[in-house]
Amino acid sequence: MATLHLSPTYKDAEVFSIQGKALKLTSEDDIKPILEDLSKLEIVKKIDFSGNTIGIEASKELAKFINSNDSILLNIEEINFADLYTSRLVDEVVESLTALLPVLLKCKKLTILNLSDNAFGLRTIDQLENYITHAIHLKHLLLSNNGMGPFAGERIGKALFHLAQNKESAKTPYLETFICGRNRLENGSALYLALGLKAHKDGLKVVKLYQNGIRPKGVSTLLNYGLQYNKSLEILDLQDNTFTSSASLILAKVLPIWKSTLIELNLNDCLLKTAGSDAVFKVVKENTFPNLKTLKFEYNEMSQETLENYLIPSIEGTSLPVLEHLEINGNRFEEDSEPLDVLQAKFEDLELDDLEEVDSDEDEDNEDEEEEEDEEEKMDEVDVTLLEKNLSKLNVDDLAADLANTHI
Repeated sequence: MATLHLSPTYKDAEVFSIQGKALKLTSEDDIKPILEDLSKLEIVKKIDFSGNTIGIEASKELAKFINSNDSILLNIEEINFADLYTSRLVDEVVESLTALLPVLLKCKKLTILNLSDNAFGLRTIDQLENYITHAIHLKHLLLSNNGMGPFAGERIGKALFHLAQNKESAKTPYLETFICGRNRLENGSALYLALGLKAHKDGLKVVKLYQNGIRPKGVSTLLNYGLQYNKSLEILDLQDNTFTSSASLILAKVLPIWKSTLIELNLNDCLLKTAGSDAVFKVVKENTFPNLKTLKFEYNEMSQETLENYLIPSIEGTSLPVLEHLEINGNRFEEDSEPLDVLQAKFEDLELDDLEEVDSDEDEDNEDEEEEEDEEEKMDEVDVTLLEKNLSKLNVDDLAADLANTHI
């Protein structure tokens, strides 16, 4: 099974961790013992403060410490600030990020930042947007379960676009990983997220946008205006968003773009429907995915016919030569059928304990309703060139303003 490994190999002496200690770091005195221990390391490449809670004064002290200690400032490669604000008020979180994020921009070797599992919401978007826009050395950004919502998601997308431009100017590599799951991004953020991801071109290898309540129009927008331009994708996770037939057809169109690079594809709980599943697996059968090791396709109303006509031939033929892990539970298969026996013989960990029964009468009743729904969810035609031009102009204007406010 393909696993996301971001961390480089560090020596124990280069890592400082208080992970999961549930410390309440509010005042200067609270964090002082932590900083004293941290000061004993000559070189610090990774800091893990996850699973604790930090307040305003402690954040200011930590920021000041990082800024004044070359052991961190010149060496830090990875910071884990996930789950760092339990029980904190929104104003405290805003002030903490205001203190910490500008200092992180000074860490020129910082390539991995994890801010997941923090209740940021819309109130912190100014701080996050400014950081992301200017984090030219960052390669891996983890922002899952932050309560973003579509408006914050749109601004994150714009920040990703500006980041790519600033990386180009600084001649630093594009972002490689963007993880932003469980954030209620919905359709409203899809267009600018698409443009933000597109801007990182072939550099982007991992995209995870699971559990965001994105409906077919938004999924189509992400695929058509964004992800199809990221031609080096290795891991794509869109689990628990809604495709139906309309977005499935877009996926079927762009899927061959990643046929030589894709290692893991997660489409669990995406409701591709029977026609959508058929379209996607027809494309899989007609191409070869030489590196695809993990395929997740549970609860999508995939039919027995799709299984027999496309998936089984793909696995027994040359389309999926290295597939190791398959998830197809919860689809419309015939129990105890020969094709399922074939799959279970090949994949020992395959689960097939929750198959959906086929109800032809119900299918006929819902057919017209689904066609109406797909019509409403059709992707909007957008003048992407104009949007990108306007975003580029905004970024140039912002940089000019920053320079004008700089005092030497």
